[in-house]
Amino acid sequence: MDEADDDRPPLDPAESLRLIERERSATARRIIPDPRLLLWPWGIAWLIGFTVYFLRFGPDGRVIVDMPEWLPLVVLLALIFIAGMITGFVGGRAARQVSGPTSRQGRMYGFTWGLAFSGMITVLSRISELLPTAQATLLWTGTMTALTGALHMAGGAIWNDRTMFRLGAWLSVVNVVGVILGPGWHALVVAVAGGGGMLVAGLISWLRLPHVTEGERARR
Repeated sequence: MDEADDDRPPLDPAESLRLIERERSATARRIIPDPRLLLWPWGIAWLIGFTVYFLRFGPDGRVIVDMPEWLPLVVLLALIFIAGMITGFVGGRAARQVSGPTSRQGRMYGFTWGLAFSGMITVLSRISELLPTAQATLLWTGTMTALTGALHMAGGAIWNDRTMFRLGAWLSVVNVVGVILGPGWHALVVAVAGGGGMLVAGLISWLRLPHVTEGERARR
């Protein structure tokens, strides 16, 4: 070891704290996925997908934009599939950085999402055929939103993530309001308040990451 290094004075407390903060931020960047990449794909999917639903199945049976009845559901499911692929890739890449119970929890939670939606789609595809179009549409969109809200709340409880839990609660409340308003209005409410809520939650979670708050302090 170089004797010069031994003679070097120890870091002052302020510099030590800055070094610890930099290391903590570097670790956070490696193991914590960007919440914008986890929530914004879903927010965009809901904003576009449910807006298409509203344009085809408007309030009081109005058709604002003429399109095949099957198209809104196909568009929504396709957007949700793409969002799921994006968030699955981002979450999987982050999960490889950790091991043990946390990694196992993440895999189990992701499996729960896939299995829950597969079961829901299977059941609703059989029941919706027996209902009028407007009621079948409300059944699909209302159940999908309710399941998403419940899973977000469960995830927030598992990881003690208040933002995720509040988002799930918000989506659940939005869904109840939309269902009470009825077919057509439900899709519009979920598109704006639900999809928009996911976009806002993603931004808030990103701003709370350690490396973001450190950068803000540096600018000040």
